[in-house]
Amino acid sequence: MEHKLATAEKKVLVELVKLVQKQGLEGDNGGWKEFLNSYDKKLGSSLSDPSRRSNDVLVAFLSSFKKKEDVQLLARVLQCDANRNLIEKFKQESPDKETPEQRLVRMTITHPRYPIYYAFPSHAEDWFVTKSGNKQSKVIKSTRMLAIDCEMVTCEDGSEAVVRVGAVDRDLKVVLDKFVKPSLPVVDYKTEITGVTAEDLEKATLSVADIQKKLRRFLSKGTILVGHGLHNDLQVLKVDHARVIDTSLVFKYSGANNSRIPSLLNLCKSVLDEELRMEGAAHNCVHDAAAAMKLVLAVVEKGVETLIPQTEQMLEVEKTIHEAKKASLYLHKIPHNVPSQELRGVIMGDFKVDVKPPKKLGGYYSAEVVFSSQEEANEAFEKVDGDIVKDTMGLSQKMVQFKLNSGSVSRLYVRKNVQDGEEVSAKKRSNTEEEKNVSCKRQKRENDSEETTREENGSSQGSICEDHIKEIEELKEKLKTTVEENEELKEKLKAKDENEELKEKLKAKEREVEAQDKMITNLKKKLKKK
Repeated sequence: MEHKLATAEKKVLVELVKLVQKQGLEGDNGGWKEFLNSYDKKLGSSLSDPSRRSNDVLVAFLSSFKKKEDVQLLARVLQCDANRNLIEKFKQESPDKETPEQRLVRMTITHPRYPIYYAFPSHAEDWFVTKSGNKQSKVIKSTRMLAIDCEMVTCEDGSEAVVRVGAVDRDLKVVLDKFVKPSLPVVDYKTEITGVTAEDLEKATLSVADIQKKLRRFLSKGTILVGHGLHNDLQVLKVDHARVIDTSLVFKYSGANNSRIPSLLNLCKSVLDEELRMEGAAHNCVHDAAAAMKLVLAVVEKGVETLIPQTEQMLEVEKTIHEAKKASLYLHKIPHNVPSQELRGVIMGDFKVDVKPPKKLGGYYSAEVVFSSQEEANEAFEKVDGDIVKDTMGLSQKMVQFKLNSGSVSRLYVRKNVQDGEEVSAKKRSNTEEEKNVSCKRQKRENDSEETTREENGSSQGSICEDHIKEIEELKEKLKTTVEENEELKEKLKAKDENEELKEKLKAKEREVEAQDKMITNLKKKLKKK
């Protein structure tokens, strides 16, 4: 593995680092920032943008992963890159032999987001991995296609579970339409989106493993799986299939916004001149699977271009979405053990809650709280009982501590989705939380919302100082929580004189307080020197 990493291109190494960050993985020296702090005593994690680090640093970090499943994940991404290179080489050497279907497979696999989206933990026992077999020529030339789509709900641990699966063949014939029984209790059916109700699942008996078995007879050698955002469906179905066409990666907008992922609704309007569903109507996985297949057939059989212009109607839809953002609040860093129902104890008013599942099992989840107007959203934010703090982009948010029905105390953050006339994408903001200090040359928003760009030369020192200040504030919050827990343990000890377990916990907390005090002192000394 170390040799493969050492000979990989830098862009691949950067992709790998971003992937393990996104999935919250840790090597022998911890995560990316912990590694930088121990590996580079001079800059540490103040320069954490992997694209600005040397290959040696990236390789050293990735080589620190020793767990079997982590190594398999890295190997899979490296293999994806190797496959992309082979496909590109095949195209260059034999451009006339590439079928339209194969071209779309190539466009999907060579997309920059493919290694991130399709890096599945398929080493796990409950995953189904298709085999290509020995007859590679037949596999490559196969034009058999199957489009699939799933409807998902949110379970009590914050994870997503598939509850309905639809699949159509190349002739748009429905070959699968089944409800699936989730393995965990459902806390949000998202009926207005999925169209699935609790009653629909009362008689459901099929499991994910049962659906995998049903799909096996369709996924014969060379079958191409088709879908829009197909990786999401394969993730919940726990299926790893090599030949895929993802219409969200194949089609893209022309002009300045060509990096944005087009929606299935917009693609149907632009490419097919069809309405996928009536405004406000719930999804139907069979219809969505058929729509993805129609898009692929439009390219394969009619030669439709994959580069599409943005119409005035699309821009109007974006404007509507922006207006909707103004009427919502974004809650993030919500512990997985906090039921979404208890969020109503944090936010006042009449609203709908759209829960976003955690990126890893047991991790934090987030939620959008949607009101009927921007005024109501602003009023609700003002009434939130919490301390105003700045996020990593300098925008205001509230840190809220609240008591659960169970009696325990939890904490989360609340911010407006749109601040000072500027849209703040919830997804972008949550990614920013996970990847703090992405570059010394980053944007800083002042309180008056005036945006300035910090130049690389002469600014890294100020960036480091700012990072220290933020780190001190975070440590102070942790220290405050630790002291409170310490006091609780002391009270419990008074009631239970000889409870050795509690005594050990108290000692551990005291050591933690002492360590955090030292860290704050050291950081303050560094600030004085600067």
